[in-house]
Amino acid sequence: MKSIRDSLAAVIVIAGLIGAPPPPARAIPAGNPLTEWNLIAVNTLIAIPGPAGGAPPAAQIHMGMVAGAVYDAVNATEPKHHRPYLLDRRFSARASQEAAIVTAAYEVLASVVSTVPETIAFPNRATLLASLLTQRNAWLDAIPKSPFKAQGMAAGEAAADAMIAARQNDGRFGPSQWVPSSAPGHWEPLFTPAGAPILDPTAWVGGVTPFLLQSSSQFRTEGPDSLTSPEYAADFNEVKALGAAPPLPTIRTDEQTHIALFWQSTPVNTWNYVARNLVTSPAYDVSLADSARLFAMMNLSAADAAINCWNDKYHYDFWRPVGAIHRALEDENPLTDPDATWAALINAPYPEHPSGHMCLDGAHLRVMETFFGTDAISFGVPSIPFPGEIRPFNSLDAALDEIEDARVWAGLHFRNADEQGRLLGKNVADYMASHYFQPVGR
Repeated sequence: MKSIRDSLAAVIVIAGLIGAPPPPARAIPAGNPLTEWNLIAVNTLIAIPGPAGGAPPAAQIHMGMVAGAVYDAVNATEPKHHRPYLLDRRFSARASQEAAIVTAAYEVLASVVSTVPETIAFPNRATLLASLLTQRNAWLDAIPKSPFKAQGMAAGEAAADAMIAARQNDGRFGPSQWVPSSAPGHWEPLFTPAGAPILDPTAWVGGVTPFLLQSSSQFRTEGPDSLTSPEYAADFNEVKALGAAPPLPTIRTDEQTHIALFWQSTPVNTWNYVARNLVTSPAYDVSLADSARLFAMMNLSAADAAINCWNDKYHYDFWRPVGAIHRALEDENPLTDPDATWAALINAPYPEHPSGHMCLDGAHLRVMETFFGTDAISFGVPSIPFPGEIRPFNSLDAALDEIEDARVWAGLHFRNADEQGRLLGKNVADYMASHYFQPVGR
């Protein structure tokens, strides 16, 4: 069995309401500080080593911090503003929003990078901090010196300070949520060739204080199907037939294999890319303030979806298909058969239920649907595994449907975990829309 584990370890991949518009002068052009610093934030956060906070769920939490602060900085200078996330303070409507955006984003990002515990290996920390400072200075130096620039910087600093203070002692980099169990149905890690367990680099995510929700388990999923149920057997046999790694036999087509690998991406990177393209598209007349609000709603909702999702993962501690198929004799289900040689196309080092990718995807895309008022949005999605490829979609649901299939085709998830993760993300986004970011005075 050790040789099987070694081969599996070799393929481990750590998965992953527009209100009344402001004055036309605030319209958002391409190549502006808002979208550029959104990109800078994404690139910085995913460049952080996994254990230091660069793993997908942790990167999403940090992206929520950046987007929330930028929104507060812009919103604080808007004459027609929405309820703030944290910053209950107003600045001049003539303050430089460019200076506010750059300052807020930089201060939060620098704080995130600087405060990773020294006990965690972070060899590129100094490089990232230097790059952030260079980019911050270049953007601010390009803004003419004036009282309005100073007011914008003050708004950005105030928004960043509020966010940084709110996230002190929030559970980031806390203890692991995992309680090991060898009982049937429980997750067990894979192992490196040297025999070391491959564990979740950010198993603390489920214990982080949420940004929007009342608790980290507010939208607890219904949980995995009973091991003895026909529903479990149906999902088991689907992923067994479709999700195997070569050279094992599989009914998965070449196209399905490509799609499974295509979606081995980081949601924070994928959906912020899509949102940047949408808010700068001539097809959508989105103001700068509303764009900042979209980024905040997306990334804060997805951050809480990640927190609730990882809380669920370690609450249920459910085995992944690879463990389930190896140990099928223990599930007491006559409709499942074991295969000790089975390996998944892709593996991930944490419990199976619910799907983390789908939790984040569900939140991001539900926010976009709510914001634009329709599911029928045309957009393209880039792929990290296939640089240069842009996969086109004509609706948000079409993308979610494909990702749901892709996680099964990858051998990562039972379909039930995908469906419940998708619903969890939607529930978080709907809760956000009902309780946050409402227009002031309405």
